Amino acid sequence: MLSDIKIKSLDVFYTPCVARTPLKFGAVVVEYLDFAKVRAVVENRRGQTAEGWGGIFIMDFWGWPDPALPHEAKEAAMKQVVDGSCRLMLDYPDFAHPIDIFHDIEADLHSLNASVCTQRDLSPEQPFLSALVCASPVDAAVHDAFGNVNGIDVYDGYSAQFMGNDLSKWLGQQFKGKYPSDYVRDSYLAKVPIFHLCGGLDKLSRDELDDTDPQDGYPNCLEDWVAKEGMYCLKVKLRGNDLQWDTDRMIRVHDIGRRELDKLNIEPLHVTADTNEQCESPQYIIEMLSKIRERSPQCYDRILYIEQPTGRDLKGTAHDMRELSALKPVIVDESLTDLESFELAMEQGWSGIALKSCKCQSSDALFWSKARQMGIDYSVQDLTNPSLSLMHSVGLGARLYTIMGVEANSRQFFPESTQPAEKQVHEGIFSIVHGEADTSSLKGTGLGYQMDRLVAAGWTPEG
Repeated sequence: MLSDIKIKSLDVFYTPCVARTPLKFGAVVVEYLDFAKVRAVVENRRGQTAEGWGGIFIMDFWGWPDPALPHEAKEAAMKQVVDGSCRLMLDYPDFAHPIDIFHDIEADLHSLNASVCTQRDLSPEQPFLSALVCASPVDAAVHDAFGNVNGIDVYDGYSAQFMGNDLSKWLGQQFKGKYPSDYVRDSYLAKVPIFHLCGGLDKLSRDELDDTDPQDGYPNCLEDWVAKEGMYCLKVKLRGNDLQWDTDRMIRVHDIGRRELDKLNIEPLHVTADTNEQCESPQYIIEMLSKIRERSPQCYDRILYIEQPTGRDLKGTAHDMRELSALKPVIVDESLTDLESFELAMEQGWSGIALKSCKCQSSDALFWSKARQMGIDYSVQDLTNPSLSLMHSVGLGARLYTIMGVEANSRQFFPESTQPAEKQVHEGIFSIVHGEADTSSLKGTGLGYQMDRLVAAGWTPEG
């Protein structure tokens, strides 16, 4: 393929970011992170060159939540894996499609991860999920550059015209003659529903506010967020080990959301629940749902799905999800790292999967194709994505057939990690109206960043 690329250079930039309010999920609290930006320069077989960009938070709190290891040690190891991922990409010897490049080096990424952890005497080693986080901005930059060098929207580049291998290379003969572009929308949805996160420490009502809340112009409780942005999709972080608290929290979030939306004459309301693996078994959620249905049938009816209630090790701590899935869809997230875990989750009765830009665009392309072909529901979640990573994630959700919209919570916890130039050029993505993002600014080649306009408006990789 004349469109195939060879990677000429990769550069990594880190920006320290501080949360405006602590983000609590599962058993962790996030207050500061480094955001990684990656620039890729590629050449196609025509001899043309172009650059592309990707970004992600170095989020060990989610990918590697081992309390026995300090954040600083895990972050340093993750940055080393970012650098190693760059070297793996640069050492790839041939011209190829980005999806081929990533999956050809995926086994090497496993080896790199193990080597870094051994070298740093970190045990147990970083989960492969976290290694994917490290590789994701590199992979995204390569995809963006691929689209830019060939003068195409990157999603158009997942077709027979630009891919030498069809999906059967990875997904089997039933996908002979099929390509990832067969399972995406022809263009971005104009408006995408945005999920608002109710973190474990978040205040819900105005009567909880006090002098400790930041005075920076952003809302400080759920009531004010909904009043300001009309959010009709609410994701609730639960404890997973405190049934009364979790039940009360779900009902209270629903009731506040419904009351504020009624004032705005916005009819739909969708609520999801996420314990981030804290439940010992699915029975906990079954009991919680029973209590919610008894106390508030309206809340129960508006629960869209349950996300990853139990631990990520599908082999070591396998659970039969069928009883829970019969009540509400159950989405596998942290456990989904490869095609083997996809298959295992379906065998265990999970209802659907969570796609994330931090799991790598190349992996997501296989996941969304397989899920769509099999009639399996999927969501697009984020990693508190700001900046380039939010543009990427919203674009991903806008090109796919998600259960409902896209999660986007950096506007709550890390709003200043997005540069003014990004907010100016992509105003509709970073300023939510009636609970939805406007994707009209995602245009042009690659991932639709419009990097020339961003740079002209003052964007810098160090910002």
